[in-house]
Amino acid sequence: MTRPEYRDAPRVFVIVDNGSDHRGKAAIDRLATAHPNAIMIHTPVHASWLNQIFFSIIQKIVVTPNDFASADALRDTLLAFVNR
Repeated sequence: MTRPEYRDAPRVFVIVDNGSDHRGKAAIDRLATAHPNAIMIHTPVHASWLNQIFFSIIQKIVVTPNDFASADALRDTLLAFVNR
């Protein structure tokens, strides 16, 4: 969140699973206090195992190596994968 593209963004969506350190209002409040422009989004509880598989595939196939020139380049790569 210290990088300009996150720090200066009007909103940054932080996608988290439903692990104990992410659950509840306290976690949401901690994030909002530390980073007022961050919005915590929880994945569905019933799909946590599916999300782990999906994000594992994304990490292994799409974003490795993770040396993108910019956030826009990463976005374009992810959208190209999803829309193929």
